Amino acid sequence: MILVLDVGNTNIVLGVYEDKELIACWRLSTDSERTSDEYGIQVVDLFLHNKLDPSDVEGVIISSVVPNIMYSLEHMIFKYFEIIPIIVGPGVKTGINIKYDNPKEVGADRIVNAVAIREIYKRAAIIIDFGTATTFCALTAKGDYLGGTICPGIKISSEALFERAAKLPRIELVKPAGVICKNTVASMQAGIVYGYIGQVDYIISKMKKEMIELGEEEPLVVATGGLAKLINEESKFMDLIDPTLTLKGLRIIYEKNKEQV
Repeated sequence: MILVLDVGNTNIVLGVYEDKELIACWRLSTDSERTSDEYGIQVVDLFLHNKLDPSDVEGVIISSVVPNIMYSLEHMIFKYFEIIPIIVGPGVKTGINIKYDNPKEVGADRIVNAVAIREIYKRAAIIIDFGTATTFCALTAKGDYLGGTICPGIKISSEALFERAAKLPRIELVKPAGVICKNTVASMQAGIVYGYIGQVDYIISKMKKEMIELGEEEPLVVATGGLAKLINEESKFMDLIDPTLTLKGLRIIYEKNKEQV
């Protein structure tokens, strides 16, 4: 079994692979104050709850955009699984040619998603990850990571409105029936959800145009992340949702690098 961890600013998503099959998937809150033992007990309990034996784990790979949590996670893996994990970063083979001005600035999760698209879909793509921030990434058919766009996530936008406007309440992120709303909550929901859909579609259309001008085919638009489904219901341009895209990419990168462990 292979344990893969995608560490984001809000959540840590863990997956367990048996060969190429994802047999378990969990989500923990990201908390840099937790110790390696606190994380270790949680993760081992998740294994046991799913009737999995932690000693069957042969390898671990971690992708993280939260540097200050890595000490605890790396020590947790070593103490509870007796494995030195692969950390996605410089020196790890991905098969992706990063065209960023400074490749080290690209979030590890964005590269992991690009690896999954390259291996699974084998074509030019726009990858949208709806996380704490929403990222849009352009990938060519031959595996060049061209760059992309970063926006505040939809939850960040919603919380900012609540926190900075004294009379506006915290709301549930659901799509109202229309945009001519007759109460404050529905009006806020419409502005945030439909406004975000408009932002997403505009960025996709601009990115498609720029990629085609560079000689790429019409790119596939793939979305991942917790709120992808909400946006996809109204988007004109999103082709498919792959909720485990990052976990798939981590497994693929592990296979490319396991001989070096």
